[in-house]
Amino acid sequence: MKAVVQRVSEARVEIDGELVGAIGRGLLVLLGVEAGDGAAAADLLARKIAALRIFEDEAGKMNRPVLEVGGSLLVVSQFTLLADLRKGNRPSFIAAALPAQAEPLYERFCASLRAQGLAVATGRFGARMAVRLVNDGPVTIWLDSAALHPARGSGR
Repeated sequence: MKAVVQRVSEARVEIDGELVGAIGRGLLVLLGVEAGDGAAAADLLARKIAALRIFEDEAGKMNRPVLEVGGSLLVVSQFTLLADLRKGNRPSFIAAALPAQAEPLYERFCASLRAQGLAVATGRFGARMAVRLVNDGPVTIWLDSAALHPARGSGR
C-alpha cells in the first residue's frame, strides 16, 4: 500500500460538481492499494499516518500528530500511485490491486483511522474526482507499507 500524505489547511473532493468530502485542518491522504496487500498493510499504514508528528508544537517544530491538533483526514483512492514507468512513457498499473480487492482494503484503512478516534472524510472509490487542497507548509510525505516494517517483510 502506498500513500501520499499532505498536511492541509483545507481539502475537498467533488464528483461531477457535487461535494462528497471536505475537511479543514488535517491530512489529505491519497491511497493506492497494491496487488497482494492485505489487512495488515491497511492497519499498519493507518497507525503510522495517525501517529505522524507533522504538525507544529508551541516551539514551531513538527512534533504533534493530527489527532492532537484536532485535525481530520480526507482519504482519496489513488491507484495511479502504483504506476510503473520502467518501460516507456505510458504508465502500467499492473501492480495495482483490482477493485474487488482494493475497495475493501481502502474501507479497512479508513475504518482503522476512525477506530483511533480520527474524523475521516472520503472520496468515492473508483469515481473520477476533483480534489482541491491548500497544502500547509508545504508538507508532503510519501509512505509505502512494505518499507515501514522491514523485519516482517512486505507489511502485507
